[in-house]
Amino acid sequence: MSEMISEPPIGRLEGFRAVFGGYPAAIAGLFGIVFFSLIALLAPVLAPQNPFDQSRLDIMDGLLPPVSTLMDGTISVLGTDAVGRDILSAVMYGMRTSLFVALVAVSAGVAVGVVLGLVAVMRGGWIDAVIMRAVDLTLSFPGVLLALLLLVVFGSGADKVILALAIGIWAQNARLVRAVGLSEMKKDYIAAARLAGIGQLRIMFHFLLPNAISPVLVITPMAISGAIVAEATLSFLGVGVPITEPSLGLLIANGNDYLLSGRWWISVAPGLVLVMMVLSINVVADRLRDHANPYLQVKA
Repeated sequence: MSEMISEPPIGRLEGFRAVFGGYPAAIAGLFGIVFFSLIALLAPVLAPQNPFDQSRLDIMDGLLPPVSTLMDGTISVLGTDAVGRDILSAVMYGMRTSLFVALVAVSAGVAVGVVLGLVAVMRGGWIDAVIMRAVDLTLSFPGVLLALLLLVVFGSGADKVILALAIGIWAQNARLVRAVGLSEMKKDYIAAARLAGIGQLRIMFHFLLPNAISPVLVITPMAISGAIVAEATLSFLGVGVPITEPSLGLLIANGNDYLLSGRWWISVAPGLVLVMMVLSINVVADRLRDHANPYLQVKA
C-alpha cells in the first residue's frame, strides 16, 4: 500500500525567494522601505539636533549651504533653512510624521472598508445598496480634492488629515472585498457552513475574511504610498499637519520661496527623500501585485 507523500511547507526564506527572487529592483525597494522606516523610527537618536527645539536654533545659522559649519561647531550635511534648522534633522523628523499619518490612515481605511464590504456581502438588500452608493459617492471625488473638502470642514491637524485620508481609502477596499465575497458566497463550503448552522458572524470572519483579505493586502502598499503623497500635497498647500509637527510636504513648502534665490537645498532634500520613499514602496507593491496575478504566473 503506497503512502501519500505531502509536500513540505514553504519556509519564510523560500517564500521570500518566490516573490522577490530574480527581481533586483523589488529587493532594492524592500531595502529602501526598511531603511526609511528605521531612519524615521530612530530619528530622535540619529538626528544631529531636534529641529523643533527653539532653544537649540541660532538665527546666525540660517540659510547655510550643505556641508557648512554651524555656530556650535557641528557640520550641517544638508544645510539649514531660514531659521537655522538643520535640514537633515528636519527631514528625519518629517519622515516620522509622513509615515505615521499614512500608516494610520491606511490601516483605519482598510479596516473600515473590509468590515463594510463583508457586511454588504452578508446582509445584502438595502444595506448592501446603501454601502455601495456611499462607495460610489466617495470614489466620484479625486482623492486629494475629497481630502481638501473634508479638511475645510474638520480643520487642520495630523488627526484631521488621518481622518480625511481614511475616508478616501475605505471605499476602494469595501468594493474589492464585496466583489471577492460575492464570488466566495457561491462556493460549496459556504453552503456547507450554513447547513451546519454556523452563524453569520463566524462565516464572515472565519470563512470569508481569510479569502477576501489577500487582494486587499496586495493593494495596501500602493495605498500607503498614495497616502504619503496625498499628505505631502495637503501639507504643501498649508491645510495638512501644523507647523509644530511638519511632514515632508511642509518642509518642501518652507523652501519654495528660496528656490529662485539659489537656496535649493531647503526644498530639494525633503523632495528627494519623498520621491525615493514613495518609489521604494511602489516598486515592492508592483512586484506583489504581479506575483498575486495568476495570469502572469501562468505566462511565466
